[in-house]
Amino acid sequence: MPPKTAPAVDRTGLAILLMCLTCLIFAVQDGFSRVLGQQYPAFLVVMIRYWVFAVFVIAMVSRQPGGLKRAIRTKRPVTQMIRGALLGMETVLMVEAFVRLGLIETHAVFAACPLLIAALSGPILGEKVGWRRWAAIGAGFLGILVILQPGGGVISLESLLPFGAALMFALYGLLTRKVSRDDPSMVSFFWSGVAGAFSVTLFGIWEWQWLAPGDWIWMAALCLFGMTSHYLMIRAYELAEASALQPFAYTQLAWASIIGILAFGDVLRPNVVVGAVIVVAAGLFTLWRQRVRSA
Repeated sequence: MPPKTAPAVDRTGLAILLMCLTCLIFAVQDGFSRVLGQQYPAFLVVMIRYWVFAVFVIAMVSRQPGGLKRAIRTKRPVTQMIRGALLGMETVLMVEAFVRLGLIETHAVFAACPLLIAALSGPILGEKVGWRRWAAIGAGFLGILVILQPGGGVISLESLLPFGAALMFALYGLLTRKVSRDDPSMVSFFWSGVAGAFSVTLFGIWEWQWLAPGDWIWMAALCLFGMTSHYLMIRAYELAEASALQPFAYTQLAWASIIGILAFGDVLRPNVVVGAVIVVAAGLFTLWRQRVRSA
């Protein structure tokens, strides 16, 4: 009689909990970014944050098999550098949007990111996008129009900041999937931090100024929360598949809304609520269709 084997432990529940906690920490660090962005240039805030993030990344990959020598070696160096630059610039746009638009409207528009990934997966990755997903993408963009209310006048440059950030993050995600065919995740993680820090420094160094003593506390909290959130996100993706966790990333919109209202006095306008519901629903449908096709 063959020996009994222990049943596999399903850790998806723990991974979902970690993802929700990660989104809460992301929302809190967005609040820190807004506080600092109101006093200093966005490039300066992101540059200092990325310096610490790069050190964190180097420390993390150094503990992996092969260490830094393995992490540096990539079969797609140009694509990896573009990925890092996109992530860094996306962060700058988000900080600027937090200051100009607030947390609620910024995240409501940024929620279109999965729709942009679905729309661009064809030309970039050669994936086939069916009519159902195209319909969801169209509905999601209608939701964005509801949020921005272009009928009231010309869409302002400020309102396009989170959309530009969502587009950059979508391109970053698609390029990440592209390089994953040749490079392991450790290599991509290394290049995200180092290339991002380098690209942001090219612009941020010209904005250099010393922070006020009290503001260094905010910066330290921002960096600490940033490292913690990325570590928890890595652990979540180690425990469960991305398709199971991605829908819970939308909880960041709820946390950001609560923080925006309580800490900054943001107003939750009805059109933003309606538009955000449309965008999130379209995004969830797109993720579901992608999971069905993968199955």
